Amino acid sequence: MLGLGRTRAQTRSSRSMSLGGMDYADPKKKSNFVGKILMAAVLTALCILMLKQSPTFNTPSAFSRHQPGVIHVLVTGGAGYIGSHAALRLLKENYRVTIVDNLSRGNIGAVRILQELFPEPGRLQFIYADLGDAKVVHQIFSQNAFDAVMHFAAVAYVGESTLHPLKYYHNITSNTLTVLEAMSAHGVPTLIYSSTCATYGEPEKMPITEETPQLPINPYGKAKKMAEDIILDFHKNSNMAVMILRYFNVIGSDPEGRLGEAPRPELREHGRISGACYDAARGILPDLKVRGTDYKTTDGTCIRDYIDVTDLVDAHVKALEKSRPGKVGIYNVGTGRGRSVKEFVEACKAATGVPIKVDFLPRRPGDYAEVFSDPTKIKLELNWTAKHTDLQESLQVAWRWQKSHLNGYGSSLVKSS
Repeated sequence: MLGLGRTRAQTRSSRSMSLGGMDYADPKKKSNFVGKILMAAVLTALCILMLKQSPTFNTPSAFSRHQPGVIHVLVTGGAGYIGSHAALRLLKENYRVTIVDNLSRGNIGAVRILQELFPEPGRLQFIYADLGDAKVVHQIFSQNAFDAVMHFAAVAYVGESTLHPLKYYHNITSNTLTVLEAMSAHGVPTLIYSSTCATYGEPEKMPITEETPQLPINPYGKAKKMAEDIILDFHKNSNMAVMILRYFNVIGSDPEGRLGEAPRPELREHGRISGACYDAARGILPDLKVRGTDYKTTDGTCIRDYIDVTDLVDAHVKALEKSRPGKVGIYNVGTGRGRSVKEFVEACKAATGVPIKVDFLPRRPGDYAEVFSDPTKIKLELNWTAKHTDLQESLQVAWRWQKSHLNGYGSSLVKSS
């Protein structure tokens, strides 16, 4: 009966042997274990040897090396409205493009469209990253051979900037500094900087020239001017080629209907008037809100210079082509003609064919009464002139994309690997 409470004895092959009061593992088991280790080591060595003999082993990516005749452009914010259109144009012109975007405002759907249009190896790559992380930014520059940077990435709503100014100074000014430091550290020779007419504030004289004093009146314009100042101060002791483009109110979309504007739903309140117009025409919003009817203008509403996105990206490409080491170019990018908000609303109604209801509200903080450009300098020096100047036509092109993309690009979320 004494043995009934004990577990059945183990088999001989798995029991320990006791010699002189000490336990030792079965030597057969130890031998098998060592054999497995040796076999794994041999197989690993064979795999490494086979990989090294492969013609693609240790072959650098096309994006990580400079190639004669190929210009590699980093497009920050390339998943956004303007950045994606710029990437499309660059790819059509046979540039090599890397898009860096954290998708806080951009759309991964726009990137996928570009990848489908240009699937060839070495043409386009997308990197999901935040420019606010300096370590990651320097890693991106160390792993890629960039010839130029088009820096679009930025939050860009005047109204939002008055509510969250620190966000704007960090996102625009601080991130531009990080990009510039990385360019300097890794020898990237050319910067095309996306700036804004908001740096001028509310000038006393119209039209605005590049010599108009910069007196911004909202955090968005102030953050952009600070970024410009950083770039210009750095350039005093640098041979970098720098182009700064101050553009006005962007409208329109790709004429072939591949890309469009798809802002975040939660940002509709702060977004462009064109987006609000389309949302009202589609019934997403009950009406189109026009803020401010008591400005000292012909009809009491703000005057703006509306530039088609196709013309805008054309100006960026021309700026890249005309950039020269050690030189700085600063240009206004606009049509040279101001249109009132009421005029814009009527054009929008005609473009959509929808009798949009308009709700006139008090002024929005940080807005200015009248701004439009004098594009003489960019015409003379870059041979650039706005071609898509029919307001209603630009709105019609964008409206076609909106109607065929009722959910924008779909989900804008991406899983990081």
